[in-house]
Order: sequence, then structure tokens, then C-alpha cells
Amino acid sequence: MTSRQVKWIIPDGGDPDRRIDAIGGDNFCDHLDDAIFNIKAGLHRYWTVVNGRAAEVQVARRLSGREYLKTSADSYEPNNLLALPHRRWAA
Repeated sequence: MTSRQVKWIIPDGGDPDRRIDAIGGDNFCDHLDDAIFNIKAGLHRYWTVVNGRAAEVQVARRLSGREYLKTSADSYEPNNLLALPHRRWAA
């Protein structure tokens, strides 16, 4: 299993759930579904640091059954993933 630090996200502009389209860091950009698969299959471990605090990225499921990424509960606001710098898809 490789460990990847998430340093930025590509948010889904039209998603009312604020679901993330992709996560990225040094030398990687993983689409949401790929990142979810990688975590569930044990291929990659993702983590992030916001304001000096590290948090593990996990897969969660909404009541609708839709999966999304979140960080481990750290009782810290704002949301660690959404607080990361935002990027856009390359043109």
C-alpha cells in the first residue's frame, strides 16, 4: 500500500452535496471513483494536513447509498478536504 498526501482537490461545481471530483498531490491526480476504489481495495492510503493537523481520508456512504470521501473525525473545522486549495480540470 502506498501513502499519498492529498494537497488539493477538484470540487464538483454543480453538486449540491459538495462531492469532490478528484483529489491530488505530488505526482498524482485521482478521480473520485478511483480514489474510493483504491481505499477500499487497500491500494493507497490517502491523508491530508490542514492547519498543522493530519487526518486520514476515508470512504463514507450517504443514506442514498452514494459514496464520498471524508477525513477521519478530528473534531476540527473546517472540513479538511474542502479546506484544501481548489484546482480545475486542465483545458
